[in-house]
Amino acid sequence: MDRRRFLQSAAGVAIAATTSPDQVIAAPLKSSKVIGIQIGAVSFADEGVEKVLDECERAAAVNTLFVATFTYGRGIAGRQVPGQPLPDHGTQKYDTDTFFGGSYTKVNPKYYSDTVFKSFRAPDLGNYDVLEQVIPEAKKRGIKTICWYEDVFRKNLPDIERLQEVELSGKKATTLCFNNPEYHHWLMNIAEDWSRSYDIDGVMWGSERQGAFSNALGASHAHPQPSTVTCFCEYCFAKARKQGINPDRAKQGFLELEKFVLAARKGTRPVDGYYVQLWRLMLRYPELLAWENLWTSSLRETQKAIYDRVKSVNPKLGVGWHIWHNNSFNPIYRAEQDLAEMAPYSDFLKVVMYQNCAGERMVDYIESVGTSYFADVPKQELLDFHYRVLDYGNEKDFKTLPAIGFSSDYVYRETKRAHDGLAGAKTQLWPGIDVDIPTAQGHAKCTPAGTKGAVMAAFRGGADGIIISRKYSEMRLENLRAVGDGLKDLHLA
Repeated sequence: MDRRRFLQSAAGVAIAATTSPDQVIAAPLKSSKVIGIQIGAVSFADEGVEKVLDECERAAAVNTLFVATFTYGRGIAGRQVPGQPLPDHGTQKYDTDTFFGGSYTKVNPKYYSDTVFKSFRAPDLGNYDVLEQVIPEAKKRGIKTICWYEDVFRKNLPDIERLQEVELSGKKATTLCFNNPEYHHWLMNIAEDWSRSYDIDGVMWGSERQGAFSNALGASHAHPQPSTVTCFCEYCFAKARKQGINPDRAKQGFLELEKFVLAARKGTRPVDGYYVQLWRLMLRYPELLAWENLWTSSLRETQKAIYDRVKSVNPKLGVGWHIWHNNSFNPIYRAEQDLAEMAPYSDFLKVVMYQNCAGERMVDYIESVGTSYFADVPKQELLDFHYRVLDYGNEKDFKTLPAIGFSSDYVYRETKRAHDGLAGAKTQLWPGIDVDIPTAQGHAKCTPAGTKGAVMAAFRGGADGIIISRKYSEMRLENLRAVGDGLKDLHLA
């Protein structure tokens, strides 16, 4: 042992000998890698900024905050999901009566003159501005602050109907249309507002959605319905025509696809089987895939526009994207996530690799597609097929997967695949690691060993950093500390 380490060790022994265990406060962990954590405003309001940052630094070497600055969803904002066990920190009460969502920062009206959607300040915490409260203390500690927002909305918002997508049925959807100029402007403007109004370090935006084709087939763990697929609004029709796509033919194709899926779910088997019949529809209506690509390309154009707007304010700000967990289940959705293609307008990518809840979600996905175009295939065989085509290793079988979750090998394989997919681009890869994301009763729960294993697997797979997910208000401290343990074992903290 060298002299410096000897003196540090001796000092530690001396302190321990004169201090009771409950008085010992661990020093903050430091890491050379990006160690991010997603945190909603309510955690800072409930527990205090200094206390939250102390815990994050000591437990997990956190050096980057992904602060949920805008959402109407509980996935990244609010306290623990009602009905799930409350964590061992924070207010021990659900916010069922107070959570609403919106912007957890001030709204500067001058940035929203070109959209009708102007009233979106979250009422949950009164005038509490999470960036005003967090940034000064974070700066003192050398911690970066990134604004984290997602396109999750409510139907009961002022003037929101003008921005909403149109479903195949003709009804307005809760989701908003990327091709609607007012929504497009709003997405740019809120990013500019934060970039000009606060001393932030970057912006991350997430869209956990996919195009009409995958949704019509039920190809996600959310079990979408074919009549609710989007978007068939005037703006999408106009854009389609400019690209040589016949919107009327596309809509007719989706109506036929809806009939096919609904019949499949009732067990009405086509003469040639479900899979062959799907291909028959695709060949008859090539507009089905054209419409899918129209939606996805509109998402990419939106990301590029957000990137350009933020960079126009400050080229040094980082801009990146949250890539939805469906990337781990649906091969069609995965095919649409060309990371090398996204790299020129992505400083970083958070590719979701939620190892624990992935088991439950994969089974939900298999149950869904197993009643539509894969209805001829037994569930276990269908799961094995997906394991093969998605390049997963020896994961659990269909019956036990929800109770066990995915292994750390899944995280390693997905990280390596994403790393290789970036093809040497400068884009940073920060996998999203599951720390206590809620699952159903009797299904897999996060453990310190599993969390530590996932963290180590991500870095062994080539990650440049990690993002601890989904939100601090649902995480148990023992699992947060397991992140730090993994970093220490890798000599990264």
